[in-house]
Amino acid sequence: MVFEGKVIKYGDNVDTDVIIPARYLNTSDKKELASHCMEDLDQTFAERVQKGDIMVAGFNFGCGSSREHAPIAIKESGISLVIAKSFARIFYRNSINIGLAILECPEAAEAIEEGNIVEADLNKGILTNKTTGKQYKTEPFPEFIQSIITNGGLVESIKNGSFK
Repeated sequence: MVFEGKVIKYGDNVDTDVIIPARYLNTSDKKELASHCMEDLDQTFAERVQKGDIMVAGFNFGCGSSREHAPIAIKESGISLVIAKSFARIFYRNSINIGLAILECPEAAEAIEEGNIVEADLNKGILTNKTTGKQYKTEPFPEFIQSIITNGGLVESIKNGSFK
C-alpha cells in the first residue's frame, strides 16, 4: 500500500467541528460533506485539494465529537492519507472504519511542509519526503488494516468477505 501526493498542512488540535462544521451534518451525501471540508479553517481547501493529496497535521488531530462525517469528508475530498503527530482515538478508529489511511509519525509531521511531495509505503513503514529526500520510519500497517483501507472501509470489507 503506497501513497504519493502533495501535502496540505495544518497545525495542532484540529477538531471535527473544523473538519466538517456541524451545520452540514444534516446530510449523508459524501460529495456535499467534501465540499465543506475544512472550510472554517481554510476557505481554499475544497478548491485546491486534488485526488491523492496528503494531509499533514500536528497533535490531537480529529479531537472533538465522535462523528464519522469528519473522516468521510476528508476522504471524499480526495485526501489519500493523513499524517499527524497524534490523533484523537475515536477519529483514528472512525478513519480506519471508513477506509481513510492515517498514520502517526511526529517527526515527519513536524518536518514536512505545505506543498512538499510525500510518498508513504505503509507495507514497509517508510515515509519519504520526495521534495527534501528525507525519510522517516513508521510502523507498517497490519495486513488486516491494509485490507480494510483497500476495500473502502470495514463495512465493505465485511460485505465482500475480506475481513474475518
